[in-house]
Amino acid sequence: MKNRLKVLRAERDWSQAHLADQLDVSRQTVNAIETGKYDPSLPLAFKISALFALSIEEIFMPD
Repeated sequence: MKNRLKVLRAERDWSQAHLADQLDVSRQTVNAIETGKYDPSLPLAFKISALFALSIEEIFMPD
């Protein structure tokens, strides 16, 4: 699954560690999601969409 997480994070000048703290996950989890090595759980995807005030579909796209 492709995603815009890295771009959205960069637009806000947030580090991976800062985003991880906001989402209550590890920095490694944020990195894995950004690089497409890990697809977030549905609850985590909802948390990400709420944090960025975007729909899940605006952040995550199928390959």
